[in-house]
Amino acid sequence: MAESHDKTAVGHVEAPEEYRPHTLGTCAQYLKERLPTLKPPMRKAPNPFKALALLNRQQWLFFSVAFWGWTLDAFDFFTVSLTTSELAEEFDKEISDITWGITLVLMLRSVGAITFGIASDRWGRKWPFIVNNLLFIALEIGTGFTQTYQQFLAVRALFGIAMGGLYGNAAATALEDCPKEARGIISGLLQQGYAFGYLLATAFARALVGTTSHGWRPFYWFAGCLPVLVIIFRLCLPETNAYRERQALRAEMPGNVTSTFLSEGKVALKRHWIILIYLVLLMAGFNFMSHGSQDLYPTMLQRQFQLSRDAVTVTQVVANLGALTGGTLIGWASQIFGRRFSIIFISIIGGALLYPYTFVTNERVMAAAFFEQFCVQGAWGVIPIHLMELAPGSIRTFTVGTAYQLGNLVSSASSTIESTIGERFPLPPTEEGQARYEYGKVICIFMGCVFAYTIIVTFFGPERLGRDFDVAHDGDVREVVQERRGGDASDPEKGATAHAQA
Repeated sequence: MAESHDKTAVGHVEAPEEYRPHTLGTCAQYLKERLPTLKPPMRKAPNPFKALALLNRQQWLFFSVAFWGWTLDAFDFFTVSLTTSELAEEFDKEISDITWGITLVLMLRSVGAITFGIASDRWGRKWPFIVNNLLFIALEIGTGFTQTYQQFLAVRALFGIAMGGLYGNAAATALEDCPKEARGIISGLLQQGYAFGYLLATAFARALVGTTSHGWRPFYWFAGCLPVLVIIFRLCLPETNAYRERQALRAEMPGNVTSTFLSEGKVALKRHWIILIYLVLLMAGFNFMSHGSQDLYPTMLQRQFQLSRDAVTVTQVVANLGALTGGTLIGWASQIFGRRFSIIFISIIGGALLYPYTFVTNERVMAAAFFEQFCVQGAWGVIPIHLMELAPGSIRTFTVGTAYQLGNLVSSASSTIESTIGERFPLPPTEEGQARYEYGKVICIFMGCVFAYTIIVTFFGPERLGRDFDVAHDGDVREVVQERRGGDASDPEKGATAHAQA
């Protein structure tokens, strides 16, 4: 076999990048292994505090800048979700029209993921990250100055391209150099930057929306200023050790660095196209899960349940506290029970909680919101490290970001679907004459289907718990070394020698 792997890894299939089902027999064997490999490996893992203590100062700084970048990414995204009613009134549109501002962002994020993913794998994590945040500043502030519905949609579409480039970069920055024993909890904490960003956006929306003569606009202007801080932070840090090691190897290869990078990309796509397709399918389910449960939820609380603005704010804060807790704990637990088992288990619990999450019409819905988002973001807490472990090393940022954002593209119409279908179930209008719709029923049924899909796709997928991220364990690099240095790809010993010399 081309490289050594941990045989205890859940879902291990001779490493996903080595798995190429050329025959029906290979496919059949793989499918037979899905249930047995779902058994939790019960790996020994340090308690969460000891796991976090394993990170050195530089690893903590890498995690911190990635976390805050992802947090502000989410903050900027949720500005629209938290102001749908105000935007609809401003532009004289229906809620379903405004949710196209969310849909366009999700649709175009894949463009940013591909563009910035390739840039991050070729030129490093640092400068693409900085450019991303500069675009956030310009486009978020620009949203606050839009005067027409068409301008609003145009700026949010451009924002989607910028937003798409950050996720893969943040995951690589936080996890490439992370100690193996701490990967699960760091993955969970990193993913919760999304929930933390939502939490911050909820709090600042209450403080800034409708409290001045400018209405909703100060919220966007404030959000646009925050990335300045994370840009300064990233300027003070170097590239990750894993990236510098890979770049040093590229510099030693015959030809230039760019041609070596292109060779690595060709090998990765040739060997791993199946896993790339799988990751897109997986991330479609996960993005339907998050956007389907969150984007229209504040509108449901305010319009259908007629909760006060303060009650809506508190409910959203409670829900995101649940998300932060769930993502951290389930991410850590996946280090013990395996990535696939953890996702499937918590998704089943999340499905069971959908009824109270969408049908309790008073302030007691806060409890349901806490535990539902505990489950949704609990499953999400496993995703950063799960994607990193499955992605080809040479195009890791591209793979993680593009899979995530193509999944977003597939799920981009979540809120529009829910709001459009919900408008077919009208309720008596409010005392002020505002239209009301039964969004809860639609969200419940929609999310039930999403949980079922995610469980099935996760069950049939692979896993590489505990994979090494360094160049020495990268089979793709071995093949590139063989090709560019004239090694014999059919001779494993020669390939290993060439790789060692590299």
